[in-house]
Amino acid sequence: MADEGRAVVASALGGPEVLRVVEVRAPEPGPGEVQVRVEAAGVNPWDWKSYAPGAGGRPPVRLGLEVAGVVQAVGAGVRWYSPGDEVVAWPVTGGYADVVTAPQHVLVRRPEQLRAVQAAGLLGAGVAAAHAVEATGVGAEDVVLVHGGSGGVGRTAVQLAVLRGARVIATASPRWHECLRRLGAEPVAYGPGLLGRIRDVEATTGRVSVAIDAVGTPEALDSSVALVADRRRVATLVALDRAPGLGILGLGHGPGADPGDDIRDAARSQLTALAADGSMDVLVTGTYPLEEAAAAHRRSRDGHAGGKLVLVTDRRAAGSP
Repeated sequence: MADEGRAVVASALGGPEVLRVVEVRAPEPGPGEVQVRVEAAGVNPWDWKSYAPGAGGRPPVRLGLEVAGVVQAVGAGVRWYSPGDEVVAWPVTGGYADVVTAPQHVLVRRPEQLRAVQAAGLLGAGVAAAHAVEATGVGAEDVVLVHGGSGGVGRTAVQLAVLRGARVIATASPRWHECLRRLGAEPVAYGPGLLGRIRDVEATTGRVSVAIDAVGTPEALDSSVALVADRRRVATLVALDRAPGLGILGLGHGPGADPGDDIRDAARSQLTALAADGSMDVLVTGTYPLEEAAAAHRRSRDGHAGGKLVLVTDRRAAGSP
């Protein structure tokens, strides 16, 4: 019998006010599929963009791309997982739920020392950051400029670049500067005059050789192409429409962009291992029960989260703060 539980859906196109918690039946896992009891689900911009006016979706829209939880059933042909295994999964469909069913290849085992809340905020942003660092060829000799250093993608990109031995400059609101310094980056406030402030920092870090854009603003792109001589080492994960005209890398799923599927798939286990052993910090700035998904989406949409927001189905099981 299919497992019953709650799920968050967008009942219409609009803002977070259209979100509802409904009772659903999770399908039994088919061949090659795994059924996961969800403990925590990461909030990503795609979630609230998927039901915005003009998004093109047909309500009701199931939400949630990344989860952490425990395997409770497996389908025929599944060899890598068994009931009781703690896992992280990305991408899934309908992860804002008590139970989700997904193909086994999107799962990775969750080490015991990695809490579900942190794990649920790791992969969506993490694989994008890993793609950017790999595609731009970041190495120990580089000075890397990361735009949006306080967000989930930017913060992960900062840490991955530092782990490769690079020096890092990160743009962010001043309230996040001390946090970025602790991660090994030199912070710079965004806003008018950004290019000049970065050039001032270059006096101590050396010339910027790589730029990774996780915000997509004109000032981020314009400063990147002004600073980096080789435009093949400038990447945007957001402004994919501008990338071809600037001659820079567009990374993600969009016209003319590089989806980087192989890189992103390989990054799952690498990121999980780094987070588990303490080499990477996943900053969760807010946890919400499923019933408060709308509040989480408002905070994410307004850009005030910093770090990651996570929905939890059971605060005690998820180990949330």
